Amino acid sequence: MDYGTSSVVSKRDHRTDTNDMVQNFLLVWLDTKIDESSDDYLNCIKQLRQTFNTIEIFRDTDECIDYISELQNEKVFLIISGTLCKTVVPLIHNMVQLYSIYVFCRKEEQYEAWTKDWSKVKGMFTEITPISDSVQQWARQCDEDSTVISAVSSLNQIEPSFMYTQLFKEIIIEIDFDEKKEITDLAEYAQAPFRAINEIHGATTTFTVYRGQVMIKEDFENKIKQGGLISFNNFLSTSDDRKVALRFIPKGSQSTDDNTIRVLFEMAINRSISSAPFARIDKFSYFKTEKEILFSMHSVFRVQQVTEIEDSGIRLCQVKLTLTTENDDEQLNALTRRMREEIDGTGWERMGRLLEKLGESDKAEQLYTMLLKQISNEISRATCYNNLGVLKNSQGKYNDAVEFYQKALHIREKTFSPNHPGLAASYNNIGAVYHNMGEYSKALSSYERSLEIRKIALPPNHPDLASSYNNIGLVYNNMGEYSKALSSYERSLEIRKIALPPNHPDLASSYNNIGAVYDNMGEYLKALSSYERSLEITKIALPPNHPTLASSYNNIGAVYHNMGEYSKALSWYERSLEIKKIALPPNHPDLASSYNNIGLVYNNMGEYLKALSSYERSLEIKKIALPPNHPDLASSYNNIGLVYNNMGEYSKALSSYERSLEIQKIALPPNHPDLASSYLNIGLVYSNMGEYSKALSNYEKAQEIFEKSLPPTHPHIALVKGNIEIVKKKM
Repeated sequence: MDYGTSSVVSKRDHRTDTNDMVQNFLLVWLDTKIDESSDDYLNCIKQLRQTFNTIEIFRDTDECIDYISELQNEKVFLIISGTLCKTVVPLIHNMVQLYSIYVFCRKEEQYEAWTKDWSKVKGMFTEITPISDSVQQWARQCDEDSTVISAVSSLNQIEPSFMYTQLFKEIIIEIDFDEKKEITDLAEYAQAPFRAINEIHGATTTFTVYRGQVMIKEDFENKIKQGGLISFNNFLSTSDDRKVALRFIPKGSQSTDDNTIRVLFEMAINRSISSAPFARIDKFSYFKTEKEILFSMHSVFRVQQVTEIEDSGIRLCQVKLTLTTENDDEQLNALTRRMREEIDGTGWERMGRLLEKLGESDKAEQLYTMLLKQISNEISRATCYNNLGVLKNSQGKYNDAVEFYQKALHIREKTFSPNHPGLAASYNNIGAVYHNMGEYSKALSSYERSLEIRKIALPPNHPDLASSYNNIGLVYNNMGEYSKALSSYERSLEIRKIALPPNHPDLASSYNNIGAVYDNMGEYLKALSSYERSLEITKIALPPNHPTLASSYNNIGAVYHNMGEYSKALSWYERSLEIKKIALPPNHPDLASSYNNIGLVYNNMGEYLKALSSYERSLEIKKIALPPNHPDLASSYNNIGLVYNNMGEYSKALSSYERSLEIQKIALPPNHPDLASSYLNIGLVYSNMGEYSKALSNYEKAQEIFEKSLPPTHPHIALVKGNIEIVKKKM
């Protein structure tokens, strides 16, 4: 609607957020003459705030269109003035981000015929109240249609992220925090629907519920397979009244298009399954007449039948489902148990760990920071600092990680006895960060202090002792002291054989690490034997598409790579990648590692364009998944530089190597071995270009760092010395 004669502002004015609740939709209002000081405008916003958390106001058409086009995961409800609708709607109508349009005008009869050509236009309105009512109805429909469906052809293909989310409801139910009102209120708010869902009646009868929605045709064809499994990745609203469900399926020829399909889900529920996560919520629901039955997030159903039907003149697909749970399948049950073991702790701490596993590091950090402000118990504060250290370490922010770990250690030193296992855990964590920083002597010192405490505090064959020996082995391996690494790894394996069941995943980890040492020593057959033993255990202990299996395939590929058997290496690397594509989110860093390794093989095979393609795919993922100065980004630029160097494109190689070095200077300590490797690689390029003085300068920088960070017998030191001699002769 046109308000007054205020001047046009050629940019977006402001964003109105009414609260922090997450919605998957927002309201955009486009009007070149909107007057924000008018009573009409203020009343409109007040009414719309009842439905939308976020309201965007635009006066400039181009900026509004750009804003909508850049949205990723949100749907837009657009209010547009009558003077703009005929020119703007044709430009934006087919945008996937746009859900519905409401024309706000003075004379609706001017536009009635025009609206019939545009299915997303829900009507012409001269007052805001009817718009608000219409928006509320369509927002509900948007929520229904936006529920993500995950599909698996078998239980083996359920992603770990899916399984971790299964634990969310358990954690919410167990939270008991009463120190501060805001946390108590949050817990009560979150627990209420879960408590309702857990109120399952014990009757043995079955009943049927229904859900109507529109799906993208491609999603339907890819995910809804007879005999397969699907999960709805949100709270799932259904009704035991078929007619109610059908109301959520849009009618009319323009309500769907060639890319969408109308779907009616018919779900058979067995009340005798005590763990079935559903409940009738009539008394909680805003829509009292819908006979609503709510299912918990990530409820799993098996697809029994898919048929095309016609109902009241509407063509739709009817999908018959049956509810299944972990109690119905031993493999799913075993996987869930393992996930519960990984997400240890209680209450809010456990919630933070779950968020970490789900890749929601920012949310986990917010939670831990909030808890630090609220809790007074010193031991709990130490745990929060420790968990923040874990987060920062995983993000490559090593200085921050050390700071948080040391804060935890300081509290524990004042609180615990001198040989308490909690102190050992703190020293172990500090050692892990120093290890990642390349400060191996500090890492070794911390790991050895942790081991000393554990030897006193724990029984001689406790698994934590095995972990200490394992970590010390990791440091020696990276220092190139392979005999010491092997000794530590074998001691770790001895303890684990006594302390753990014969097919425990930690045994597989020990064989894996021993294989890594043999690989570094060039004893490839022994490495292969250890890796294969690790793989045997992993296949028994874990589901067929678990990420740890992908790691085993990757490591075997690495041995074949080092043996020069590139076709075998490529085969194993590709098997690893296949599992990761199933088990992990599309931009997970481990996928980047697989593309990186495949690139390594192609590079060694002389297939430089394929190598470059794989390396660049790896880099793309890392740019999305990691902070801008993470060391792994430096590795990608380094590898791309290596390919360009091999292709003789020295200026491009130099550019990539220098970008790698820039990141390393920010992310790593000044004497980290990776910095030396970068100087070494830059020196190689200058040598190939015939610029020997520059090559010598970089080689000498590499030598200086290697000699400070590595043992004198490390092969890298001999390598750089040899390069210096060669360059000096050429000069």
